[in-house]
Amino acid sequence: MNRIKRLFIAFVVVAVMTTTALSAQEREVIVPNEDDILAKTLSTASPYYYTNLMLKYRLGTESLSELEYYYLYYGFLYQEQYKPFAENTALDSMLTIMADIDPERPTVWQLEALIERGLEAMEVDPFNPKMLNMLAYAYGCLDDPHREKLYFDHLNGILSAIEMSGTGLKEGDAWHILMFSHAYDMVASKGYTYGEARIISRTTEFVPLMRKQDGIKGFYFDYSRVYRNKPDDVTIKRDRTWQINGLQPQEYN
Repeated sequence: MNRIKRLFIAFVVVAVMTTTALSAQEREVIVPNEDDILAKTLSTASPYYYTNLMLKYRLGTESLSELEYYYLYYGFLYQEQYKPFAENTALDSMLTIMADIDPERPTVWQLEALIERGLEAMEVDPFNPKMLNMLAYAYGCLDDPHREKLYFDHLNGILSAIEMSGTGLKEGDAWHILMFSHAYDMVASKGYTYGEARIISRTTEFVPLMRKQDGIKGFYFDYSRVYRNKPDDVTIKRDRTWQINGLQPQEYN
């Protein structure tokens, strides 16, 4: 595999998709259907049986298709581990480490700490785009191209799964998310800067862009699955996405 080119951006998540990924216009919209997802992820005879999908995801020995990422992401709703309001202290630690990293001269200690915290963060939110991006970055800097590409592919696969759920351009065609922070990361991955999310209805929020771009004022997200899992004693707080000191998205030749 060729060495990776790192491109500077001000925000976060990888904005570069793999060359095999479909564009939003080409990708078929599949609004998550709970009966379908539950049936296919619980059946041992299904190619989307959840235990097998998660094993493939974690081991990284086989590539996952777009539909496998789709059922993996939305099937997480039915797993005991899905706790969207659980505190993810390991992810917080990753962001703290990144704030101190010189992206051109990271130390081995910093990179190894990112990986250690990242693997812990996956136990709370295995599909967090920020976490996947940082793991790809850390493994790339440690000259581990296999794991770097693994997490790069995971990042793009999860972003593609969310994008497959709608267009995001109107309330009735919102993107469906499992964590509030995934909405911000989705917008940031496209290179847009944004303002604070606004609640539109009991199931939908709108993330406005700081300025209209490409004819788009912002994006709609369906957060109903998050709210469905809110403990009674929890007050909803929005987790803004992160800004970093030059962490670059990664592009493969």
